[in-house]
Amino acid sequence: MSTAAPRPADQDHLWSVDEHLEDILATVRPLEPIELQLLDAQGCVLVDDVTVPVSLPPFDNSSMDGYAVRVADVAGASEEFPAVLEVVGDVAAGQAGLLQVGPGQAARIMTGAPLPPGAETVVPVEWTDGGLGEGPVTGMRARSLAPEGAHGEVHVYRSAEARAHVRAKGSDVKAGDRALEAGTVLGPPQIALLAAIGRGTVRVRPRPRVVVLSTGSELVQPDEDLGSGQIYDSNSFALTAAARDAGAIAYRVGAVADDAETLRNTIEDQLVRADLMVTTGGVSVGAYDVVKEALSHVGDEDEAGSGVEFRKLAMQPGKPQGFGSIGPDHIPLLALPGNPVSSYVSFELFVRPAIRTLMGLQDVHRPRTTATLTADKALTSPKGRRQFLRGTYADGEVRPIGGAGSHLIAALAHADALIVVPEDVESVEPGAEVEVVLLG
Repeated sequence: MSTAAPRPADQDHLWSVDEHLEDILATVRPLEPIELQLLDAQGCVLVDDVTVPVSLPPFDNSSMDGYAVRVADVAGASEEFPAVLEVVGDVAAGQAGLLQVGPGQAARIMTGAPLPPGAETVVPVEWTDGGLGEGPVTGMRARSLAPEGAHGEVHVYRSAEARAHVRAKGSDVKAGDRALEAGTVLGPPQIALLAAIGRGTVRVRPRPRVVVLSTGSELVQPDEDLGSGQIYDSNSFALTAAARDAGAIAYRVGAVADDAETLRNTIEDQLVRADLMVTTGGVSVGAYDVVKEALSHVGDEDEAGSGVEFRKLAMQPGKPQGFGSIGPDHIPLLALPGNPVSSYVSFELFVRPAIRTLMGLQDVHRPRTTATLTADKALTSPKGRRQFLRGTYADGEVRPIGGAGSHLIAALAHADALIVVPEDVESVEPGAEVEVVLLG
């Protein structure tokens, strides 16, 4: 089960942003851990600390293509007076049964190959004649073209300190070290480390499956022709993309017509692949706000504790919100407003933290900072409402972009921050310090 029961409904209560978010986060529970193959675990959160079973590298190895030698044999070597050593063979990466390097000898060695017994350092091939007797070379000839390069003599033109160009055993991590901490999000570098220490599977909390659907008979899919009174459905695309950005596996259902029965059936059909459901539109007070109609009493038909409560929040944009759980598995559902900016701001404030809570992350919020307001005039905000204005942030300054209208999606596309105006502030002068939510 991923949820507990939300707070009891209070139709007269004007919720604050913090109260609504607190209720969501107190209800949503992290998903149960599962064991996944490494590539399937990408983007998931590690449940347990991972301890290194074998040191990395597991043996001393060369960081260069060159010759494994004894330090004394190349001491004082120069182009005028090179050290001349007997080449006893090749040491390639992955090779077993190492050569022994004795006094006056060298083994031609490849990057990543084990340092052979007796050798103390590696001289890069560029410091040698490569066994050709014609002065410094820039590289080795392929063994298949010149097998004789593994034998004969090599002239070394520079000395080398002990263990030069040698990657020491355990210099990356040692056996018994903690490789990764519980709570780590597994990206490509973490996947690489797990593979390098021999872990083929790992226990993680899976990425939440989020189903996004928009409502409205006026909505048309992109690339289709618009009829009279119709608009393109942007919300389902925006929220699906936002859910993926938050770390979820997101499924876009698209627009559902303004019919309560159709909406209920669609939601029921989607429950099988959802850890979280997000709807947009239909939560206000209009006669065609079907999300409220379809879901307000859904708990009457389901198990105890289910049901969606519709609330008014002291915020702008995004005053109408819905939250609860549906179905026998109590899948959490967040119902967001339909205006594009209201929908996106609501996602950032409420849905993104819910997704990251399901993932098992400790820090579920966007980073926040303070910035100096750069504007041509004072910002105004309605009394008693926490306002979130779009802005662009750089070098400790933030500038508002677009107006306060919740339909102004073009401005949203160029914003990388939300300017927060508290409930008790009605005007913010240019030059004032403001709180900023960083979106990028």
